[in-house]
Parts: sequence; C-alpha cells; structure tokens
Amino acid sequence: MIRPPSDPQEPHVALVEEWNASEQHHKVVVQHVNIQGLGRTKEDLLGYEISDVFNAKNLIDVMKKAHIARQRLLRLGIFKEVEVLIDTSEGADALPNGLDVTFEVNEIKRLTGSYNTMVGNNEGSMVLGLKLPNMIGRAEKLTFQFSYGTKETSYGLSFFKPQPGYFERNLTLNMYKVTGQFPWSSLKETDRGVSAEFNFPVGPTSHMLKWEGVWRELGCLARSASFAVREESGHSLKSALSHTMSIDSRNSAIFPSSGALLRINQELAGFTGGDASFFKEDFELQLNRRLFWDSVLSASLWGGMLFPIEGKPSCIADRFYLGGPTSVRGFGMYSIGPQSEGDYLGGEAYWAGGLHLYTPLPFRPGRGGFGDLFRTHFFLNAGNLCNLNYGEGPRAHLQKLAECIRWSYGAGIVLRLGNIARLELNYCIPMGVQSGDRICDGVQFGAGIRFL
Repeated sequence: MIRPPSDPQEPHVALVEEWNASEQHHKVVVQHVNIQGLGRTKEDLLGYEISDVFNAKNLIDVMKKAHIARQRLLRLGIFKEVEVLIDTSEGADALPNGLDVTFEVNEIKRLTGSYNTMVGNNEGSMVLGLKLPNMIGRAEKLTFQFSYGTKETSYGLSFFKPQPGYFERNLTLNMYKVTGQFPWSSLKETDRGVSAEFNFPVGPTSHMLKWEGVWRELGCLARSASFAVREESGHSLKSALSHTMSIDSRNSAIFPSSGALLRINQELAGFTGGDASFFKEDFELQLNRRLFWDSVLSASLWGGMLFPIEGKPSCIADRFYLGGPTSVRGFGMYSIGPQSEGDYLGGEAYWAGGLHLYTPLPFRPGRGGFGDLFRTHFFLNAGNLCNLNYGEGPRAHLQKLAECIRWSYGAGIVLRLGNIARLELNYCIPMGVQSGDRICDGVQFGAGIRFL
C-alpha cells in the first residue's frame, strides 16, 4: 500500500510490498477508484475531480495524479481532510499490474461559524459569519456575514454555486446592506442591493460578468459639509452591468518577486434602469522582477475614466479617488483633486504610477522565519485626478491629465499579513502639491489589500 504525500513539496518516495524502484515506471492500470466517508455529497460531483486518475500509465504517474485529485477535492471547500491510499487490485477481475486508488474524505459540518478580523484599505473590521457548506451535495455554499468596522458596517447573504468539474466557473448571488463613512468627503452612504456574478476562465485569463442593482442613500457626515456634498444628498437607484478581465502570473499577491498582473474593468450603468447613467473604464498593471540579493523591482500603473451618459452629471459615489498610503503616498486619504470647502469630490479621470524597490531587512534578522515577513521599501509615486471636458479631443484630455502632477518619494518597512494584506510604515516626502491638497509630510501608516 502506498500513501502519496500530503505536501506537494515532499518527494514521491516509495515503496512497499512487491513494488520496487525499478518498477515505478512500469505500465500499470488503475482499475478502481473508491471514495470513502461520503455523507450528503453526491458522487457524480467528485467523479469530475478524480477522473484523471484513470489515465495514469505508471506508478509515479498514479501518485502525481492522485495528489492533484486530492488538491481538487480540498479546493471544493466541503472536506476537512482528504487522504489517498494506493494499493494493488484484489478480486476475481484483478490484473497483475492493476491498482486501486481510495480517497478517504471527512466532510465539513452542515453549519459552521467564524470570527475574524479583516484589513481593508486603511481600515479594519470585525467579521462574524455563518456558513452552510455543501447544502445540496454539490459544493454549494450559503453564507451570512456581518461586518463592523472603523468606517463601514455591513451584512449580507450570498449563495455560491460552482459548475461540477469546473470550479473556476461559478455563480454567486448576493443580497446586502452596507453603511459607510467617508470623512474626506463629509459623506455617509447606505447601500441596499442585490447582485449576480458569473466567473469563468478563458485560456490564461479570468473573467467576471456582474449585474448589480443598488438603492443608495447619501447624506452628510457633518454639519460643516460643503454645499456640493449637500447637493448630492438623497436617494438614487443604480443598475449596472460590469465585466472584469484579469491575467495574474505573480508568484504572490502581497510580496511578488516575479510575474505580472493586468486587470481591466468596464461598467455600464443605466442600460438596465436606474437614474445613474455612465460608462466607466479602469485598469491596473503591475510588473515585478527579481534583482540581486533577493531584492525586487516593482512597477505599477493605474488609470481610469468615467463618461456620463444622457447629459446626466456623475454622482460623487461613482467617481474615482486618489491619494493616501495605499496609492500616492505622502498625501492624505483620497485628498487629491477637485474639492469644495475642504471636502474632496472625486474626479472623472485619473492615472497613478509607482516604482518600488523591495529588499530584505538589513543583516537579514530572522531569516527563514519571522524576518521573512518584513521588507524594506523605497518608492517613487506620481499621479493626477481631475474632471475632463468631453467635448474636447483626446489631446486636450492628455494635456489636462499631465498638468499639476502630484508625486512623492520615500522609504519605509512593509509587513506581510498572511497572503491577504500588508502593513506599511513609510517616511514620505510629497512633491508637486497643489492648492487644496492635504499632505502627510513625514511618517505615514497604511494597511490594505491593494497598493499602488
């Protein structure tokens, strides 16, 4: 009997019984694949995930394909544990080179709860959740989640359904209510909405199609809110279709040392109803290259434009915002661009670029352990956010985006929080400051999941 290693980094060592090293590459036939421990899970769902084991041609191939099948089963999120056993076939129909593969599974409970904390873009929150995994036996999941944060409180109900055999192709339905505070605009917003999103891969790209209908209630966060913000207050209904395409070859989302990311998003509001009408396009590009002494050079570029439709002005909740420890460092949170009486109103066009050098800590303390969670960070950021006159041509648009460029440089320390988020403590020197910009000249702290 052979038990393939659970860790993909472990070598595929064998062997026991009559299988010796010289026979590992001899032709074999996988006669039976058994699954033990099933309760409410449907066997036809798992058939898609383990079927490739039957195509193995030798013992090494069987072990590799069985390990891949194990990973695919765990990816479904319906099993706590999956063990694999490989043994010689027995019985009247057993072939001399026949093998039986057995997957021993342990299903997750019908109801699970969770409590954790999350880090967003310069904010934190406490999250409570209840999950009903594998509701109907085919990896469906119903989730209720409540989040209480420093700037946002939300609760929502979502239903997730993957396509059997193609886990990356899945459908998610959501109902939610989100209440957020945006002090840089003296604005508070409550969203009540429903959405449906379909995720699917096409070659090396991943795509998401989404429809969202949301009732938005905007109000003033303080009595000192500017007239421009008060003018935006009230109720609105937004119905929007969006599409996101991404290609991600990075070896890590937080501290990548190689690879690239390209994400392009389009959003069309008003076509399916509502009183918000616009077309919005934005992109994100990141390139990473390893240099000497484990240092990494990273370059990133963001940009976007919003085009109002039918002569309707854009809403403050739909515009772009720029500035802060997660984008153009050295400036206050979202404090670049159009503003009125100290309230930042966002813009309909923007770009931002960054050049970063990440290196290990000096003298490499804690190498191979805790010290690997830290990096020193040298950066140069630049960007601009403004409104455009769409009656003018592209040359005038580029000229306006090239005017009044804000930029900054500095250095600091970065801490990785798992594979989800990171913290930055930087000393920033802002340059190109314009009238009305709020700066942070000196030490600036940032926490988030998406950084320029």
